[in-house]
Amino acid sequence: MIKIALAAMMAAAFSGAAQAEEFLVGAELPMSGALARVGSGMHEGVMVAAEVFNRNNGKHKVKILTVDDESTPAKAIAAVEKLASQGVVAITGGYGSNNIAPASDAANKLKLVYMTSGGVDDSLVSRGSRNFFRINNTAGYERAVLGLLDEMGAKSVSIVYSTKDATSDLAVSVQKALASKGVKAEAHSFDPAITDFKPIINKVKLQDKSEVLLMVGYENDYVGILRAARVLKPSLKALVGVWSLATPKMAAEFPDLMPNVYGTALLPFPATFETADGKAFADTYRQLYKKEPDYLGQFGYVQASLLFDAIARAADKGTVRKGGIADELRKTDRGTLIGRVQFAANGDNPNFVHRMGQHQDKKIAIVWPKEHATGKMAYPAVPW
Repeated sequence: MIKIALAAMMAAAFSGAAQAEEFLVGAELPMSGALARVGSGMHEGVMVAAEVFNRNNGKHKVKILTVDDESTPAKAIAAVEKLASQGVVAITGGYGSNNIAPASDAANKLKLVYMTSGGVDDSLVSRGSRNFFRINNTAGYERAVLGLLDEMGAKSVSIVYSTKDATSDLAVSVQKALASKGVKAEAHSFDPAITDFKPIINKVKLQDKSEVLLMVGYENDYVGILRAARVLKPSLKALVGVWSLATPKMAAEFPDLMPNVYGTALLPFPATFETADGKAFADTYRQLYKKEPDYLGQFGYVQASLLFDAIARAADKGTVRKGGIADELRKTDRGTLIGRVQFAANGDNPNFVHRMGQHQDKKIAIVWPKEHATGKMAYPAVPW
């Protein structure tokens, strides 16, 4: 009798394991091209989320299919269409609002949820798309930049920004906010194709004579601006950037340009975590990639984890292919590694507020806000 009961239990366990559903999830990301560094960072976070989910969920599993969008809009659309043809139930990834907009439009037409942390252009959430979700936004970046500048006591700021939608929106908004506070704010736009930033930096040096240079662009832009500033040496007290700047990759690849530079960062480097979710992320990240996690991986992990959980809940209700993933995401109200996440009707997360980090001694310290600071702000201080 005992043997029969034991056999029955083993059979039931085997049956349950055999019936575990595996869902294909697409990752459309820039694994090559101008945005490859950020794309690979986000992809690492997505893969960590898949590993943690598959280990802990038990009832459902996910398999990630990755397609490189090569940092271009046309290839982003093609990537989404290819993933749809392979049977994915949702898509996570994308970087750069100009790539995400057409890619997520394609996903919406195919009735696929598109989840990202790589696009902050406000037009992304004003299109009426039922299937678009993001965990961060321009407002959260603006609050962080303005908070840092206020703590510095900056009296004058030169804003050098790319003419792409997301960067333009943030630059214009920050300039208006600074002007309303009585801070002198001069703005200089540049075409994304520019490679020589010396004429702009010369204006900052000779005309603006600002205390702070705020760079609103992407990785290659930052490198070009910082190289020009290193040559011309304007009389600045600080150089501040936004996304994709305060990362270990930038510190490792451009050690002469990064010292004392500020950028948005949710994590110090090396990273520390106190919560169970944070420790699971960090431990798994280190196991998979043999290095310390950064905030790009953190974003990828959070967006993917929320998506996988929504897929699992929709699967339990039998609504995965019936719009259930979007429905479950809209019910989300969860504490995450980037703070509380909820999704409004337009797919935006109204709770997002970023933090500011500074490259210090081959490490990255969180210096704003004070309640999350892991180091003291070095100010005035520049890379040269």
